Amino acid sequence: MLRPAQEEQFLAEGFVKLEGAFSEGTAERARALLWAKSGCDPDNPATWTRPVIRLGDCAEAPFQEAANTPALHQAFDQLVGLGRWLPRESLGGFPLRFPHPEDPGDTGWHVDASFPPSPPTDSYLDWRINLESRGRALLMLFLFSEVTEQDAPTRLRIGSHLPVARLLASAGSEGMAFRELAAVLEEATAGLSETTATGPTGTVYLCHPFLVHAAQGHRGMSPRFMAQPPLYPKAPLDVARDHAGHSLVERAILRGLA
Repeated sequence: MLRPAQEEQFLAEGFVKLEGAFSEGTAERARALLWAKSGCDPDNPATWTRPVIRLGDCAEAPFQEAANTPALHQAFDQLVGLGRWLPRESLGGFPLRFPHPEDPGDTGWHVDASFPPSPPTDSYLDWRINLESRGRALLMLFLFSEVTEQDAPTRLRIGSHLPVARLLASAGSEGMAFRELAAVLEEATAGLSETTATGPTGTVYLCHPFLVHAAQGHRGMSPRFMAQPPLYPKAPLDVARDHAGHSLVERAILRGLA
């Protein structure tokens, strides 16, 4: 599924973009469900009263279909390794972003945490990230609507997964808390180029779990519908395994450590 140039892009930049990863028909059926869950009227912008509406886990048929296309499964095999990931049964929660003058309040640079602390707490800010990326094989961005530069595309810091690997290397198996890592990301990734996750409906960005990213406010006209679920691993990443068995995700971590 992925060409050699795309594999190298994933290693060096931390993501690869797949247009047409799922169909417009699937996206249209999913959007109808999202509009109903949101309580907003797609034909009446006066009902779009908040900059972001967060919906809970979406597991209906269109979301399962979008997450399990042959193209995506082949890409998962290439990036994570054959038999090393679990098929998605849902697409998790959706942050629906609407054109709105207010600051959405969630635009800081961060890496998504993937496992709870011990003892557990109620705050996601205490969840953790470690070098083995426990609980997360990929970060994925599913575009269920067309996303232009004006439509609050997710910002990506190109190649930021490499310095993040170095930050996590000294933190051991317990890793770092979301808030702890977020506090040092600005300095650790300063000077890196940035891009945005734009594309037509049906596009999916497959990102390294350590890629630094951020939301932004919506300056366009049409709401942005995007899911950002993890791909779950069957087992933690293992950068100590025999070199011949390294997945592209593991090879990227080793590149960062080198």
